Amino acid sequence: MLVYVKGFLKCGAPGVPFFYDKRKSLVTKTTCSFYILPSGPGDRVCFCNTSLDLRYSSKSIEVMEKAFIDMGSKEDKADSPALSSYDDAMEALSTLISRRNRGDPSPTKGSRDKLEQVGTYLKILELEDKIKELKVIHVAGTKGKGSTCVFCEAILRNCGLKTGMFTSPHLIDVRERFRIEGLDISEEKFLQYFWECWKLLKEKAVDGLTMPPLFQFLTVLAFKIFVCEKVDVAVIEVGLGGKLDSTNVIQNPVVCGIASLGMDHMDILGNTLADIAFHKAGIFKPQIPAFTVPQLSEAMKVLQETANNLEVPLEVVAPLDLKRLDGVTLGLSGDHQLVNAGLAVSLSRCWLQRTGNWENILPNGSKETEIPVAFFRGLATARLHGRAQVVHDVVLDPQTSSGSMETPCGDLIFYLDGAHSPESMEACGRWFSTAVKGKKSLSTAVNGYRRHGDIGRDLNRVSKQILLFNCMEVRDPQVLLPKLVTTCASSGTHFSRALFVPSMSTYNKVISGKSAIPLDTRRKDLTWQFRLQRIWERSIQGTDAAVDHTLKPDGITALPPHDFLCGDAPHCGGPAGTPVNSSAVMPSLPLTINWLRDCVRRNPSLKLEVLVTGSLHLVGDVLRLLKR
Repeated sequence: MLVYVKGFLKCGAPGVPFFYDKRKSLVTKTTCSFYILPSGPGDRVCFCNTSLDLRYSSKSIEVMEKAFIDMGSKEDKADSPALSSYDDAMEALSTLISRRNRGDPSPTKGSRDKLEQVGTYLKILELEDKIKELKVIHVAGTKGKGSTCVFCEAILRNCGLKTGMFTSPHLIDVRERFRIEGLDISEEKFLQYFWECWKLLKEKAVDGLTMPPLFQFLTVLAFKIFVCEKVDVAVIEVGLGGKLDSTNVIQNPVVCGIASLGMDHMDILGNTLADIAFHKAGIFKPQIPAFTVPQLSEAMKVLQETANNLEVPLEVVAPLDLKRLDGVTLGLSGDHQLVNAGLAVSLSRCWLQRTGNWENILPNGSKETEIPVAFFRGLATARLHGRAQVVHDVVLDPQTSSGSMETPCGDLIFYLDGAHSPESMEACGRWFSTAVKGKKSLSTAVNGYRRHGDIGRDLNRVSKQILLFNCMEVRDPQVLLPKLVTTCASSGTHFSRALFVPSMSTYNKVISGKSAIPLDTRRKDLTWQFRLQRIWERSIQGTDAAVDHTLKPDGITALPPHDFLCGDAPHCGGPAGTPVNSSAVMPSLPLTINWLRDCVRRNPSLKLEVLVTGSLHLVGDVLRLLKR
């Protein structure tokens, strides 16, 4: 499980373990780096940019709005490849977004012209022949394809190979999509390759050839990076579908993989599992080996038929047996990761065999079916933000000017998973239930520190499970929310409260991890969040509950009182037997995070375990705020 500790303390100068220093290669077992906490008043931890005490006044909101507006994109800057700042690059990328919302029609929708167009861009960049030399693992799927890619990359890197990986989407910074040897590409290299591509494509954007849409540009940029960095292996995740995806310009991969299939992106891929499987199988290439995981019969039939037509040797891989791991814990949490790990092991072994590297990895006398030690290292050190990730937020009492811990606070723990389909929501619910049950027997020493008096207090902590949720309007919350509730309830986990909040990020703008955080709550349309709340209350109480649209005088949706988290849902806070809402619509995400922090500041006996799910955009926004 990927665990972070953030914040700062003032109790002497204890060291805080911070898992996985990404500047160091993890070729053996994971080690812990220690950072020393400050001992002087006003100092801060060196790995954390902490906690502005956000207030809820209109004045502060106006200040933050102005800061965000000032960084607004100017398309005229994007026209000049000479501009080299990172924000300029983000503004340029934003001009490539052709749709304001995900549901809007795409100008290249449903046409093979898209792949021909990507081929043209590659030709302009003189990459058409060079990408044929890349030794690619190409992975499609509905859920688990990103995790499979991460496992593959970590395995092959631990085998001593120089790896490149292209995945999507990013959570905080676009550079997350491009990994070289397990690390996000550096800002310096990103800008170098970005402007080289931008300049050449901009010069040719005449005579009917336009600049590529965002994902097409990022795809050709990935190929540019991998070619120039001379990677030994390129692990490529399909963006959407497979057959018409921009990454499918790859004509001669070493091996292909299909992760678990389910119902998602039906507006583009079709309304049946067979339709979706048809698109995913579109990455198969004649006589190139392929692997998949157990699928429903409707999907498996299509995969098999496509494989037979192309003379593709297709193998169905069973989930990885825990016994074969020999005590090794997967770097990605959740039982469903055994499925992805099994697929990754088969893909990696096939890649090594077909490229002549297998004999270098397997010691003499070893059985072909054995999992090499390097594979175990890769499986154990694989990391993927926003999927089954746990973040412990260290909350200080702002009234204590010295930053001391004499005034105790409760605990605030975020569980983040970008699940957004029925199948992934079920997996998320199982993981969250298992994770919070596992925490109940552990003291707060698991956070990497122990505060004065924690031993006695921790036994008396009251744990509350809170849902922080949003999903895109193309999703069906009437399926997602009940799926999550019933999955958690079947494991004995019940949410005390649910908070519905708008995301900060917008579909039509690319921002960096350093971008200003907007607090434009007065301009937020919360109609969708109120709909989510009604669906939630219906699934919890069985009837439509009255939804409170309380507004402040300045037009901002009011935050609930801090004692809103008291008691158990759905009956709390009113006369006996009187049902009240077990949920609230929050005006903005930054205010919500600060409100949760205030709740545990006010109640030292409170332990909030907050599941953040429904959207990778939401998960990324929360991570951005916690990093600040």
